[in-house]
Amino acid sequence: MALDTIIELQNVSVFQKNVLVLSEVNLEIERGEFCYLIGRTGTGKSSLLKILYGDLPMVDGYGKVAGFELKDIKEKQIPFLRRKIGIVFQDFQLLNDRSIKENLMFVMRATGWNDKVAMEERMEDVLEKVGLRTKGFKMPHQISGGEQQRVVIARALINDPDVILADEPTGNLDPETSEGIMELMFEISKTGRAVLMATHDYRLFDKFPARIFKCENGRVIDVNAPAPETEKEEQE
Repeated sequence: MALDTIIELQNVSVFQKNVLVLSEVNLEIERGEFCYLIGRTGTGKSSLLKILYGDLPMVDGYGKVAGFELKDIKEKQIPFLRRKIGIVFQDFQLLNDRSIKENLMFVMRATGWNDKVAMEERMEDVLEKVGLRTKGFKMPHQISGGEQQRVVIARALINDPDVILADEPTGNLDPETSEGIMELMFEISKTGRAVLMATHDYRLFDKFPARIFKCENGRVIDVNAPAPETEKEEQE
């Protein structure tokens, strides 16, 4: 593992409900690197992300994320792994009966924060980063979909993670709002975090070029890696 490699998988198999969907997965992602994860529905993108944050067990191969080895990781270690990982979901998964700040507070308490002054400062900091400094008192239904996704990103940043895993974060957003979210995600990667984003929105690639991993035919292909002409992927 190179000095700045923050995500590493070697010869890993990925299962969905005991069905093998990806095999011999090999990938390395560095600190400060933004990468896309693409592929048709059902090709294993979400399951691969779940392997990385410890939601699915790693049954073979070798994996290391943010300093944690994933093979045989103990249940009690998984919360510590997840403090190093920020997760951004397509469907937001916000608590609709609580304000934006209360949503962030809920996550902080769940991950061991208890100093109220420090919590308030951290909330102000992450809301500032995502452009919502004045919206903390609002309820989720009082803000737009794009703003809700920014709250989700703020939530992912709360514990100052090394890695951001994003599963279709622009899937429910219009193109203009999607661009704002992408600019924010790229800014986050430039702060030294690794960002891996699953997406179907290939229109983003021209304006936001980055390394691409593609789930296809049970494999994960590094689209940008040099390959024989017959194996080169056509970028959509």
